[in-house]
Amino acid sequence: MLKSAARGFRVATWLGWQIESNWTDPFLFFIYSMLKPIASVMILVVMYLVVSRADTQSPLFAYIYLGNAFYIYVTGVMVGVSWAVIDDREHYSSLKYIYLAPIPYMVYLFGRGVSRLITATMAVVITLTFGILVLGLKLNPSQMNVPLFLATLIVGVIGLALIGLFLGGASLLFTQEAWHLGDAVAGALYLFSGAIFPLTVLPDWLRPIGYALPITYWLELIRRALLGSGAAAFPTLAGFGDAQLFGILVGITVVYGIGAVLYFRWAENRARKLGLFDRESHS
Repeated sequence: MLKSAARGFRVATWLGWQIESNWTDPFLFFIYSMLKPIASVMILVVMYLVVSRADTQSPLFAYIYLGNAFYIYVTGVMVGVSWAVIDDREHYSSLKYIYLAPIPYMVYLFGRGVSRLITATMAVVITLTFGILVLGLKLNPSQMNVPLFLATLIVGVIGLALIGLFLGGASLLFTQEAWHLGDAVAGALYLFSGAIFPLTVLPDWLRPIGYALPITYWLELIRRALLGSGAAAFPTLAGFGDAQLFGILVGITVVYGIGAVLYFRWAENRARKLGLFDRESHS
């Protein structure tokens, strides 16, 4: 069973990569992969310079830049897992055939998400490199906590895939406007997770939403691991130590994971009973 699931996972990953990269030749794909994250981050940089009137040497810039850079994983992994449902059903009309294949459908979705993880990692590396070489982003290697960074990154990516599984279950049941579900959720999380500003900026009644999201603790730990003492200048979650935050991140990820698996199983069974695996919205 495990051997079959592993083989299916590899095939799903390969399929996802082919879908992501086969729309053009390798050279153009490379250029696109280079320019897209740089163009996106330049929009943020211009907004930062105009609104804050500070330079890129400010600790605030590093805070915002890192949050925006690693948020690429959210739109990549989370949306990538859920998008596979829409892509196979609406674009290729192959969802019912994939579902009948001898591979757990949940494993297939995670495999599809890996291909988006690869492209997201490329975009993050390009964004960080551009920030360091062109914008003067200050990352001091002597202050970095590499073990914390790697552990946080792994747990965070797993959490994003599990949230994507939840959205995948919802996509199975949506027959209208399912195309926009992942992007809409990613946009909302961008606001509430502290990706570009501390949660203390939000009104008191909105902050609990941010504190209930694993992405909030994930981004905070990423910043602390890469900025060291420079991350302590911001009030968000300042009362928690690194070990406490990591424990919260793991705990809340487990809770989200259990909920996502249970919901996906329910949505999968309901979609099968309602015949939604081959029902296209044509929207």
